[in-house]
Amino acid sequence: MGMMKEFKAFAMRGNVMDMAVGIIIGAAFGKIVSSLVADVVMPPLGLLIGGVNFTDLSVVLREAAGETAAVTINYGTFLQTLLDFVIVAFAIFMMIKGMNNLSRKRAQAPAAPPAPSKEEILLGEIRDLLKQK
Repeated sequence: MGMMKEFKAFAMRGNVMDMAVGIIIGAAFGKIVSSLVADVVMPPLGLLIGGVNFTDLSVVLREAAGETAAVTINYGTFLQTLLDFVIVAFAIFMMIKGMNNLSRKRAQAPAAPPAPSKEEILLGEIRDLLKQK
C-alpha cells in the first residue's frame, strides 16, 4: 500500500495538477487555432493566390490503378499544419511575454520597508530621552 500513497502524493502535487490542466487547455486551444487557420485564414489566402485550397495541394507519385489508391505527397496539409503551429507558437509567446512583463512589474514595485526590530525601537526611545535632557 506504500506505493499507492506515494503515487497519490505525486499525483496531487500542485505541479502535476497544473500540468494536467495546461495540457487539457492546450488541446482545446489547438483545436480553436486549427479552426481559425482552416476556416478563417486559409480561404482568403487561397483566394488571393488564385482560388487554391491548400489541403488539396499534393504531388502524385503514382496514379490510382484499379482498386489501388493513388500515392501522393500531401504538402498542402503540411503547410496548413505548419501555419497552425506558427500561430499557436506566436500566441503562447505573446502570453508568456505578457506574464513575464507582469512579473517584472511586481518585482520592480517598491516593497514596504520592514517593521523596525525591538532593538531599533528601544534605541529610538533612548535617543528621544537623551534629546529631552
